[in-house]
Amino acid sequence: MEKNLEFIKQNLIAHRGMHNIEKGIPENSIEAFKEAINNKYIIELDVHILKDNSIIVFHDDNLKRMTGLDKEIKRTTYEEIKKLKLQNTNSYIPLLEEVLELINKQVPIIIELKSDVKCGRLEKEIIKKLKNYKGKYVVKSFNPISVYWLKRHNPEIIRGQLVSNYKNENLNSIKKFILKNMLFNCITKPDFLSCEIDFLQNKKVKRFRKSKRIVLGWTIRNKQDFMKAKKYCDNYICENLDNIKYYKISEDNDN
Repeated sequence: MEKNLEFIKQNLIAHRGMHNIEKGIPENSIEAFKEAINNKYIIELDVHILKDNSIIVFHDDNLKRMTGLDKEIKRTTYEEIKKLKLQNTNSYIPLLEEVLELINKQVPIIIELKSDVKCGRLEKEIIKKLKNYKGKYVVKSFNPISVYWLKRHNPEIIRGQLVSNYKNENLNSIKKFILKNMLFNCITKPDFLSCEIDFLQNKKVKRFRKSKRIVLGWTIRNKQDFMKAKKYCDNYICENLDNIKYYKISEDNDN
């Protein structure tokens, strides 16, 4: 099945929305997504499934860093957390439906599936939520089993494999070896890679890109990150987007 992925290269990608806590705009908030839309940036966001099958847009497995409540996401319901505020602002944790309604085809979306529950639960609910969404989107995960689930049940969806060097991950050596070497790719057949910038020069990542498939680099926060990534990926997942946009324009003009 041939898929057109060109739209995920059309503009810079806002990592968890165009957030800036110094301006009172937390990551993965409605306000961060509005800023990204206003600037025509592609939006990257994270989703979790709750105990009541609600899907929220939120990065961490635990609520503590963003809300102060020390509780695992998967053990909560939306009723329990809907009044929590993000990083002492007026922003709250949004439901995926609310975010899709806000974006409403205006910019593409990159949806990262978090893997803190048994594979299949979140994936099934995501497919339901996206079934009638008319905008452009792709789905990605660190978990190759999740990517395989999408291939098996909804092969028409553009699916991506997240990869990194896993230096700071609490994984045993066998799991790290399997994930770093992307041993499941021959089965999962990801349409693109979303790669940590320190891992972009990995031989298998280079080979993937050489085969005319897209590699996205994350997370680009400054000129040093941009320079490290520019030769090895097709688009950039960024923070501090005003600065990165300037580097990108300068680079394009030089070429």
